Amino acid sequence: MPWLPATPLLTFLAMLAFAANSLLCRAALRHTGIDPVTFTTLRILSGALATWGILRLRGGGRPLAGSWASALVMVAYAEAFSFAYLTLPAGMGALLLFVAVQATMVLWGLLRGERLGPVRAAGLALALAGLGILLRPGLATPPLGAAALMLCAGVAWGVYSVRGMGSTDPGGATAGNFLRAAPLAVLVSLVTLPRAHPDPAGCVLALLSGALASGLGYILWYQAMRGLRAATAASVQLSVPVLAALAGVVLLGEPFTLRLGLTAVAILAGIGLVSASPRPGPAARSR
Repeated sequence: MPWLPATPLLTFLAMLAFAANSLLCRAALRHTGIDPVTFTTLRILSGALATWGILRLRGGGRPLAGSWASALVMVAYAEAFSFAYLTLPAGMGALLLFVAVQATMVLWGLLRGERLGPVRAAGLALALAGLGILLRPGLATPPLGAAALMLCAGVAWGVYSVRGMGSTDPGGATAGNFLRAAPLAVLVSLVTLPRAHPDPAGCVLALLSGALASGLGYILWYQAMRGLRAATAASVQLSVPVLAALAGVVLLGEPFTLRLGLTAVAILAGIGLVSASPRPGPAARSR
């Protein structure tokens, strides 16, 4: 499948948006006084508004796509993501998120009868080994509670992605899920209202994260995927943790340790093998 003329630009912008989500969330929770729940609620509300606006510009007279189940998973992802970034550096958080997303989607394939094959199995083993080394106790170990939250966020986003596979209108489904997620996020904010702290600067970062990095970013990505092969679409996302880590060092002054660098190479190389290798058919076909 040849790339559409705008595909490279759309892909690049979408990857920047995904990396920006980590940076904006980390910057807000590290450098402003906003709390994670308020950040998440504003992110989802602004994402809902942005995707609804884009849908209207596309001629949105169609029924609302998406589902309440996907919206619930979206809120679970976003809440865990925000709480994890209270202490995780931007690059490490993006790396943990990406590992969990890919592992969830690989596991889904296995449960549906898909076989790994030797190259993909080796890639998965390499990625998991890198993750194990990253989380091994030591001076450079990320906070385990925050790491566990980010892994949970990745699992939730993997489930969300699996639920959206095969959608005939992914942009419409994204808008519908955001609109359904908005009241759920508001409900969480109401429950935790005594601990809310809507810091003005943090609110601005949350609105940017929702409207641009989330809402517009997802729409750009779905448009780009129309001109990408499946393996290319999976592999190009390997750039997101690298972009987030480098931008975290430059823009947020976060350290880039040797341990993070080496484990990132192992994890991303392993996931690259899993994503880019030809996927054997279901076991039932290999007789």
